[in-house]
Amino acid sequence: MLSEFRDFIAKGNVMDMAVGIIIGAAFTAIVTSLVGDLINPIIGLFMGGIDFTNNYAVLSGDVAEGASLEAAREGGAAVFAYGAFIMAIINFLIIAFVVFMLVRYVNKVKDAAVKEEPAEEEDPGPSELDVLMEIRDALKK
Repeated sequence: MLSEFRDFIAKGNVMDMAVGIIIGAAFTAIVTSLVGDLINPIIGLFMGGIDFTNNYAVLSGDVAEGASLEAAREGGAAVFAYGAFIMAIINFLIIAFVVFMLVRYVNKVKDAAVKEEPAEEEDPGPSELDVLMEIRDALKK
């Protein structure tokens, strides 16, 4: 069993996948910071500081008027946090757009680096007629 596990781990695609997961986690941190620290404040500036995070509806329990979502949850109330969900959707769309733009840019760079070189025309060899003429000449001898 240990040798099978060693063989499984030693396969190239498993190591590639592990590297991809690690880089993906680091990339997620970068994109999250980009969205949270740079893009969301700019959007908030243009939209008048809109933040839906504290919008919720109380399903059960007592919550003071104007209490934050966190305070309502700490108070033990069951809340329907639709504002946090709306902000999660907005963040997802921003992150998806940023990732799309990055992938698009990387693909353009790859395509530019791989410029197809014109393939040299290979010698097609003798035509069918040439081969038949050689056979005819060989039979004449």
